Amino acid sequence: MKVTRIEVIRSKKPIILPIGWKPAWWPDIKPVKSFSFSLFKVYTDEGIVGFGPYTGELTQFALSALIGLDPFHVEWFWSMCMRGRETCFNRGSYGGLEIALWDIVGKALGKPVYRILGAFRDCIMAYAATSRLLKPEQHVKQVLQLMDAGFKAVKLRLHRPKPEDDLKVVRAVKDAVGDDLTILVDANQNNQSISYRYWSRRTALKMARELDKLGVYFLEDPLPRRDVEGLSELAASVDMFIAGGEHSANIYEFREYLLRGAYDVLQPDVILGDMGITGIRKVAFVADYFNRLVIPHVRSGSSLPLGFAATLQAAATINNCPMIEYPYDPPVLTVETQQGILREPLVVDRDGTVKVPEKPGIGVEVDEDKMRKVAEFP
Repeated sequence: MKVTRIEVIRSKKPIILPIGWKPAWWPDIKPVKSFSFSLFKVYTDEGIVGFGPYTGELTQFALSALIGLDPFHVEWFWSMCMRGRETCFNRGSYGGLEIALWDIVGKALGKPVYRILGAFRDCIMAYAATSRLLKPEQHVKQVLQLMDAGFKAVKLRLHRPKPEDDLKVVRAVKDAVGDDLTILVDANQNNQSISYRYWSRRTALKMARELDKLGVYFLEDPLPRRDVEGLSELAASVDMFIAGGEHSANIYEFREYLLRGAYDVLQPDVILGDMGITGIRKVAFVADYFNRLVIPHVRSGSSLPLGFAATLQAAATINNCPMIEYPYDPPVLTVETQQGILREPLVVDRDGTVKVPEKPGIGVEVDEDKMRKVAEFP
């Protein structure tokens, strides 16, 4: 079996959001009003087709590696294209293409990817990753609704101009739920912002200590990811886990974090960098050696359908992955707005877990009636 051509397909119509979406990590943008979906569609000479999230224009190097490749040589593709050899990261990620190869492999064998790689579990706890900065009483109402829907863990965003206002939100939620919910928080200090005043190391330490008292499970991105020294000092100062790594361009950026104890929880993303399913597993194996956890990051919005599906397949093979991120922030981030191009969406059960789909490949089926071709290679 060989790869013969690649298409980029896009949703025919955008999904209109019920309200404008202004996520915490982009405080300066105009509210997003709709989501559109773009995917890679990889063809083979045996009629098997694989799908992966679109991650940027194809380079000639990637095309040369893919066209004529046996999809079962996915490790070769990862080694040639995703090992981090470039001196700069001036292209899109190849993660979406790697996912498409795994999708083909699974379909060819008639099994979901996680069973081919070696399953550790067939379901995993999901935490609801909220996205907006709301008032304390609004967050309390939302969290209670998420608990009613079955979630056992929820992530809140901390990115307000005054850190004490962030603490008010977490305290209000903690007072409302007690020990019945696992609370996670994301400070988003690694994201660019024009108007936001970033935390200093001193502020990050103060916030971490206060959140630690509240029993927060982890604090994500409390400092820029390049400040390994500051992150290491922070992680050593509190019992709460310090998490990060979603913006890492390749697996090798996690090396220093592990050696210096900067992160207790590593958060690689299958498509933000050159990770893919293969990279998530490589990070997890090394993290396990250092007695660290891996809770992969999952992008919300239009990147979610295939990105989450692939992450779920990878997480099901990892023994040091206690939960998975599930972007969910009604009425903006919902199953309908984020997974509308799937014939059967991936949903959280009443027990707070997501079942790993058993369909061949990455386990989901794209509704191609809703998609159109916009490019073809070669």
